[in-house]
Amino acid sequence: MRAASINIRTVNIADRFDGNYHLSEGVMIRKAISASPYPLINVGEAANRIFIGNRVKRVYVKSDEAGVPFMSSSDILYADVNKVKRVSKKYTISLEEMKLDVDWILISRSGTIGNCAYTNKQHAQKLASEHVIRLTPNDILRKGYIYAYLSSRYGHSLLTQGTFGAVIQHIEPDFVGGIPIPVMPNNFQTQVDSRIQQASKLREEAADLITGAERRLKDATGLEDLTVDDYDYFGPRNDSRQVSTHTVNIREVGTVSFNAFCHSRRINQLRNRIPNSVRIKDVLVGGDTFSTGSIPRVEVKEGNGVMLINQSDIFDTIVKGKWISKRKVNLSNNLVSYGEVLVAGVGTLGENETFCRALFANEDLVGQLISGEFIRMKCNEKMPSGYLFTWLNSDYGFRLIRSTHSGTKLCRPIPALFLQIPVPVIDKDKMDEIDLMVRTAFTKRHQANNLEKEAIQMVENEIDKWNNN
Repeated sequence: MRAASINIRTVNIADRFDGNYHLSEGVMIRKAISASPYPLINVGEAANRIFIGNRVKRVYVKSDEAGVPFMSSSDILYADVNKVKRVSKKYTISLEEMKLDVDWILISRSGTIGNCAYTNKQHAQKLASEHVIRLTPNDILRKGYIYAYLSSRYGHSLLTQGTFGAVIQHIEPDFVGGIPIPVMPNNFQTQVDSRIQQASKLREEAADLITGAERRLKDATGLEDLTVDDYDYFGPRNDSRQVSTHTVNIREVGTVSFNAFCHSRRINQLRNRIPNSVRIKDVLVGGDTFSTGSIPRVEVKEGNGVMLINQSDIFDTIVKGKWISKRKVNLSNNLVSYGEVLVAGVGTLGENETFCRALFANEDLVGQLISGEFIRMKCNEKMPSGYLFTWLNSDYGFRLIRSTHSGTKLCRPIPALFLQIPVPVIDKDKMDEIDLMVRTAFTKRHQANNLEKEAIQMVENEIDKWNNN
């Protein structure tokens, strides 16, 4: 419980009477910012515009041709922003008002408030919901500096101070525009901005490499991109789509699963397209997957235990987990090693859910503790792990993994079926080339994250100095 006396003039200035505002950490942060030896301006003065997208009815579609990628407030944090929902070009009004562009700052407006993302060409021409605030910087302050400031612990506290709402918390563009920001020396801003711009460029290059690796795999195997008629799914569909029904001999069902998804005729036809394939189990060390197992989760303060990463965190651009006590946690065998291939192993069948999505363990994840929800794989000498990741990350891999699931509310891949998923084998030189592209891409992601963290740390250290002297 917090208690303090507040001067009535403070209430009048803020035009807020609730304790959440006046007793928040943001009040203390504003005092720290006010100690700035540099001039202060409002964020709104450094922006051409701060706004949200139109509130419109959304008609979701599956086809790339009929739809435009649409991001929620949580999607803006993803390292890969291509695997998101699509809304209809035809039936969604005011598309232009919702489109994003490069060098914008995105701020989550509701739910988990105050998370920021800096847009690059991956975000350009995609749409974002009204739960995402867009800030388009002008030339008064460096763009990367504004982003680093708002992403810092100081900026985040100021952003979350303005929340309102009983059930779902929100902030508004006008509030963001009124946040104070120090006009630090141009040389300092340039150093911070340079790191953010470099990070943005590296992420673009990483995305291009991952996309290019998948393209080379498909070119080498002669596989075409999947269409919505090639697989079964839960989600929006039109009247022209044929109903997927057929009979299955009881002897084909066996004892593993009675789930219709596991016996999909469309998936079986998809499997038949894959040339010269082996099973996943054939390319894994020990012929099997593994997991972290059950972990006692006693939360502690940041830095006092070990960080545990779960599915809701690991696909973000910069991974932030929960800190738990090390007591009774077996760290020796559970920490991630470089080059592991991870698959999100628990979830629902929503098309933009992370369930069944693949990830390559790069330098950011080495030595980290991840939850037991992940299917973990180490490749043997028959196949490089970057190549296996590329296959499982492709539309083919994703649909094949999804076809092995069981469960109703929370689903999981059936291990015996997962290990039977086919993986195409191509010339070793080509597999090694794709593997190198993946490793390079994820190293670029790691380098980008380090640069962004450096930029944010520079801002925080500078503000800390004002209040420690």
